[in-house]
Amino acid sequence: MVRENYDIAIPDLSGKRAVVTGGSDGIGLGIATMLAGAGAEVVLPVRNRRKGEAAIAKIREQHPDAILFLRDLDLSSLASIAALGDQLRADGSPIHFLVNNAGVMTPPERQATTDGFELQFGTNHLGHFAFTGHLLPLLRAGHARVTTQSSVAARNAEINWTDLNWERKYDGMRSYRQSKLACGLFGLELGRLSRAKNWGITSNISHPGVAPTSLLAARPEIGRTGDTMQVRIIRWLSAHGIIAGTVDSAKLPALMAAVTPESKDGGFYGPQWPGRVGGPPGEQKLWKPLRDTDSASRLWKISEDLTGVSYG
Repeated sequence: MVRENYDIAIPDLSGKRAVVTGGSDGIGLGIATMLAGAGAEVVLPVRNRRKGEAAIAKIREQHPDAILFLRDLDLSSLASIAALGDQLRADGSPIHFLVNNAGVMTPPERQATTDGFELQFGTNHLGHFAFTGHLLPLLRAGHARVTTQSSVAARNAEINWTDLNWERKYDGMRSYRQSKLACGLFGLELGRLSRAKNWGITSNISHPGVAPTSLLAARPEIGRTGDTMQVRIIRWLSAHGIIAGTVDSAKLPALMAAVTPESKDGGFYGPQWPGRVGGPPGEQKLWKPLRDTDSASRLWKISEDLTGVSYG
C-alpha cells in the first residue's frame, strides 16, 4: 500500500480557544500544533510540565506567534481535574474546541488512580468525563465542539459491568478496550444530552487508527521498562507504508471531527484504509458497541456517581 500525504482544510480559528489533553507529545502535539497554526489560542493541560514546555517550544518553532497556555493536569486525579476546572472557570474565557485525546495503555500490572479506579478506565474515561463536566459552563459559553478519542480497540470491546475496575481479574487489553469504548459512548451521549437539554454543545468522536505513538512504547511511569513487540511491529509497518498510519496521519481524524465545517454532531471519524488502521481521514459508521444507547446512558449515570461530577 503506497503512502500518500494527507491533509485537511482547517478554517481560520483566530479568536477561538481550544483545549487539547495529551498535547505534550505524539498525536496530541500534532493536533495542538495545527490548531495553533490556524490561529487558535491553545491550552495544553499536561501532567509532566517539562514535556509540556518542550511541546510549546516545538510548536513555536513552526508558529512563532502562537498563543499557548500551559496548565497542570493529572487525569488520574479528580482533585487535579477539579483544580484546573476551577482555574479555567475563574479565567472565564469561553472554550470553542475541546479535544479529549490523552490516554494510557496496558500497564503490565493492574494500577489504580489516586481515587482508586483502575488506571485505564480512571484516566481515559472517568478523567475526561470529569474534566469535560467541570468545563461545561465554558463549553456552553463557546457553543463548543467536543471531540473525544476512542480507538480501534473499541470495535470488539464490552463494558465489564460487574467489575468496572478490574479488581477480581485484571486483563490489561480488555480493560483498555473497555476504557476506549467508554470514551466513545461518553462522547456520543454528551451530544444526545446537549440536544435534549439545549446546552448548545456539539459532540462527536474519532479514533486515530494504528500509529507508532508512545502508547505502547517504554513507559516507566506505568511499569513498562521497554518498548513492546507490538510497537516495534507498528513502527516497521508504518515506515514501509503498510496498513498502519503515521503520527502525522493519525492526528487528522480528530482534527477533522473537531474543526472542519463538514464534521457532524454525533459523527465518527477515523482512517479510511481497510481495517480502519491507516489512510486518509473520513467519516465512518459506528461500530456495534458504540451504537448501544442504553449502555451509554447507564455508563453516564455510573460515571457521575464515581466522579462526583454532575452535568445537571
